[in-house]
Amino acid sequence: MNLLKDRAKKIEPASIAVAEAAQQRLDMLTKPQGSLGVLETCAKQYVAARGDLFAKIADPVILTFAGDHGVAEEGVSAFPQEVTPQMVANFANGGAAINVLSKHAGAKLKVIDVGVACDIIPFLPVNPEAAVLHHKVALGTANIAREAAMTIDDAEKALNVGIHVVEDEISAGSTLIGTGDMGIANTTPSAALYSAFLGISPVDIAGRGTGIDDTRLTHKIKIIQQALDLHKEIIKGGNPLEILAAVGGFEIAGICGAIIGAAANRVPIVIDGFISGAAAITAMQFNANVKDYCFFSHLSAEAGHINAMKALGIKPILDLNLRLGEGTGAALAFNLIEAGVKIMHEMATFKDAGVSEE
Repeated sequence: MNLLKDRAKKIEPASIAVAEAAQQRLDMLTKPQGSLGVLETCAKQYVAARGDLFAKIADPVILTFAGDHGVAEEGVSAFPQEVTPQMVANFANGGAAINVLSKHAGAKLKVIDVGVACDIIPFLPVNPEAAVLHHKVALGTANIAREAAMTIDDAEKALNVGIHVVEDEISAGSTLIGTGDMGIANTTPSAALYSAFLGISPVDIAGRGTGIDDTRLTHKIKIIQQALDLHKEIIKGGNPLEILAAVGGFEIAGICGAIIGAAANRVPIVIDGFISGAAAITAMQFNANVKDYCFFSHLSAEAGHINAMKALGIKPILDLNLRLGEGTGAALAFNLIEAGVKIMHEMATFKDAGVSEE
């Protein structure tokens, strides 16, 4: 059995018994029941995923995967493809939003080149502040509107990169993983994946990405529909690996692999925004139990994200009008997840504090 199939097969549901014990514990704390809202939900989901009522958070890490997209040649982005390696260099230099917010959250940042369309090494500083891991599968994808983005073999290689990277972090002691992305034009394949797996039309899922105008948005919607029409037989077939290869991207596949790897090891993973969400939905096609391990960090300002979250029955933790990616929403959610876990572990019960209950 190959790595991907092995890890997908291992993913079991989160522990119902631990979730029930967590709810009992939360209800005994010195507060009205449910009064800490999402913090309580986060605590219960975290310990249920870990299978341990007393589980704590250790060594959180953000994994930001980078890749390029052939569909950029269709003019679906406001920025040129050259920005991808430039931003990877910015991450390495410590100058991006994700650098600031991962530090704020007390989390490590790892950047993974899984498919940038050039050699990024000449762009990088001699002494990078953030680690850049070199796992390039290919120099970007093909244009999904004209051919398959990746071969099946390359898509699986990118998935395996994500599995290996996340398992290395788990082996080093991390119990909370965050996802992030960097790749010019990557909202287009992400939208195609949402459409393919959730049946949402391009007009209801496509957004402005890096800030395109109305004319270019209309064009982007047409390009997404063109890709879906081109690969309709593969999409009808329902094989998630084949669909990912047809309309996805290398960094999306890397994130998907990281999600599968984390879930297989009972480690919760915090999903960033629109692109990471597409990777999470793809991961759920390999094993529906993946959903138990995913914290959806925020509702992206990318227009169709709300439709995808409604289709999944998910209410993300935050709604801050974010649409940057990189892992920024995941880093912000780290603080709230950890706060919820600490509340459950450290707050006194009515009995401990000598406070009268109802």
